[in-house]
Amino acid sequence: MRIPILHFRVLLFLTAAVLLAPGGAQASQLNIPPDAIEEMRLLYSGKIDQAIPLARKLEADRPEHPLGYLLEANALWWKIYCTSAERKYNTVDAWSHVRGPEDDAYFALVDKVARLAEAAIAKSDTAEMELYVGTGYAMRARLAALRYEKMPAARAGVEARKHLLRCLELDPNMADAYTGLGLYNYYVDTLSAIAKVLRFFMGIPGGNKGVGLHQLEMAVAKGELTQTEARYYMAENLRNYDRDYAQAVEAAARLTSEFPENPLFLLLAGDIAAKLGLNDEAAARFHAAAAAPMDDHAYAEQVQKLAGEALAALSVPQKN
Repeated sequence: MRIPILHFRVLLFLTAAVLLAPGGAQASQLNIPPDAIEEMRLLYSGKIDQAIPLARKLEADRPEHPLGYLLEANALWWKIYCTSAERKYNTVDAWSHVRGPEDDAYFALVDKVARLAEAAIAKSDTAEMELYVGTGYAMRARLAALRYEKMPAARAGVEARKHLLRCLELDPNMADAYTGLGLYNYYVDTLSAIAKVLRFFMGIPGGNKGVGLHQLEMAVAKGELTQTEARYYMAENLRNYDRDYAQAVEAAARLTSEFPENPLFLLLAGDIAAKLGLNDEAAARFHAAAAAPMDDHAYAEQVQKLAGEALAALSVPQKN
């Protein structure tokens, strides 16, 4: 059975876009400090509560720079994603429209990212700051759409795209912009016919799925900040929309080999393996997710619930 995804829910991913976007050939230097690199290593290892203090240290060290706030917001996103995740339509994904306790803090952080970058642009327009503005708007759109706030998500998504294109005008080698643009291109092209009509009247520019996938591939190959984010969304998209499970399981395997203790990566890999009928592999992934060390009790409880439901489903016939 095809996963029934509401057309406005797609706006979630239409600009799940940049996050911390990776890039393509001859990537520009963003001068990422060591604390930021370590923060991302901890985050993608599933140690969210250890990553956040490093993001806040960056904020304290460079209060007028957007990066620390962006990293903290992205860490909160993965908490929100986990608490919003359910097993529906035989698929583990973030489905909940209900606002959670982290939402307000998340929105405040992404708005600060955009504000600080816009203030810097007012003094001197640079590709780096255009990237951060686009990132801030894209991250706002991501959560707004998950919470089914349709118009705010659409407006933020269009604004994100505008700044990412400007980023590449200023520096064609600022490859980090390609993650956001790649996901934008991919998702706009996967909208239903009705949603495409609505997109036209809402003034949302069109996209091209093939171009989007190519841009994501460049991001995976050359990303400075988050090859990991690009890999995750590529695997998820191939599962949800293309149902190309063979390619999706390969993309997910690269996540779990690099970060074998991240429970959300393990759940994704297990879910895709189950769709291929690789039940032994799927079960191993789900068991590993449930056993992964997690420093947040609520996070651990939710992962164990999802893994348990997925394991139970392996014992009954799967319906497509």
